[in-house]
Amino acid sequence: MSAKARSEKLDRKTYEAELRNLQTELCYLQSWVKSHGERVIIVLEGRDAAGKGGVIKAIAARVSPRVFRVVALPAPTERDRSQIYMQRYMEQFPAGGEIVIFDRSWYNRAGVEHVMGFCTPEQHQRFLALCPMVEKFVVDNGIRLLKIWLEVGQEEQDKRFKARIEDPMRQWKLSPMDLESYGRWYDYSKARDIMLEYTDTEHAPWYLVDANDKRRARLNCISHILSRIPYERIEGKKVKLPPRSDKKQYDDKASLEGRKFVDARY
Repeated sequence: MSAKARSEKLDRKTYEAELRNLQTELCYLQSWVKSHGERVIIVLEGRDAAGKGGVIKAIAARVSPRVFRVVALPAPTERDRSQIYMQRYMEQFPAGGEIVIFDRSWYNRAGVEHVMGFCTPEQHQRFLALCPMVEKFVVDNGIRLLKIWLEVGQEEQDKRFKARIEDPMRQWKLSPMDLESYGRWYDYSKARDIMLEYTDTEHAPWYLVDANDKRRARLNCISHILSRIPYERIEGKKVKLPPRSDKKQYDDKASLEGRKFVDARY
C-alpha cells in the first residue's frame, strides 16, 4: 500500500468487510485454542486515547467471553501493594483453552506509575530489570505472549481528547489522570523508550501499531495476532436441530396473557 493510500481514512464499507473476515478467523482461532488447550496472553498498551478500547471491542465482538477474557484491573489496593508486584496480574493468567487480553498490564509500572511518581525510581529500575526474566519464565512454560503498543501522535490525541470533552457519550473516558498525562507528553515518550529498550526481547518482543487511524489500527492489530499464532481451522460437526416436542402438550402463548410487556415504543 502506498503512503498516500495509508494517509487516507479507511471508508466504513471496506473496514466492515475486512473486519468481518478477520473476526471470522478469530472464531477459527478460538476453536483451535480451546481444542488444543492453548494459553495466550495479549498485552495492549499505549498512550491515553490511543484506541485500546476500540481494538478490544473489535477482537471480542464475535467470540466467546469464556475463551477471550478481557482483564482491566483497577488501581491496586493496600493488600495488592503488600504483594509481589506481578502477583495480581499473574492471578489473571490463562488456563488451558483461554486467551487473556490485558487492557493495560504490569507495564503500568513502566508508564503511568513511573511518570506520575506512583513508584520510586528504585522500583521502576527493579521492574525493568526483572520483567524480561518473568516473561521468559511465562513463555518457557508454554504461554504465548503477544505485546502490542498503540502509538498515536500529538495532533490525533488532541482531536480525540477534544471529542471526549464535547461528546456526552465519551466524557466518561476523560479522567483527571488523562488530563495530567496530556501535559506530560514528552515524559511519557521517554518512559516508552526506556520500556522498549529494556523489555523488547527476543522471547517477548514488542510490536508497535500506528494508531492514528482507528480503523486501520484495529484491522492491523487483529491481523498481527492471527499471524503470530499457528492456528488451524477445525471443522466441527454439522449441527442438526432436534425436533420440537408436541405443541399440543402446552400452550406457551396463552400462559403469557395478562403479563407485563415492555411498551413497544420502537
